[in-house]
Amino acid sequence: MLKPPVSDNDHTQGAKNARIVLVEYGDYQCPHCGRAYPILKKIQKQLGDDLRFVFRNFPIEESHPDALKAAVASEAAALQNKYWQMHDALFEHQFDLSKKSILALAENLKLNIKQFASDIQNPKLFQKVEEDFESGARSGVNGTPGFFINGQQYYDNWEYEYFLNYLKGLLQLK
Repeated sequence: MLKPPVSDNDHTQGAKNARIVLVEYGDYQCPHCGRAYPILKKIQKQLGDDLRFVFRNFPIEESHPDALKAAVASEAAALQNKYWQMHDALFEHQFDLSKKSILALAENLKLNIKQFASDIQNPKLFQKVEEDFESGARSGVNGTPGFFINGQQYYDNWEYEYFLNYLKGLLQLK
């Protein structure tokens, strides 16, 4: 089970009353998450208002040394109402998540750079990322991407056709 359940503290896309809530625990530097990123975008487009997508940070620093920095950058962008734009930019540039590259992404998103540079050092943002990580660990996540569908952990195939058909099947059951 997902602990805690999705709340207003989460970053979400899609209708609040969607019939399917898909949560991803992800790591911006993880190649598997990078591969899942365009698949999830296509699924969101296909399912429209039937899907609410939630992203929670699960940076695995031992394997991905820039993952924490990237997660904090997404939270800093959220303070300027550009969370999803930064989320997408980080995945689209996941092979260079140096501080210099992240600042360039922030500039491209027209963020207030002075504010962003200050925010990426804010302990509260590191705490938010840590809370996401801990919630994943409590929920049973041990690698990325980790998925939950309507609160239940999903271990099966997340390749586009299979995953889309699985989710469409859930809609037919409701």
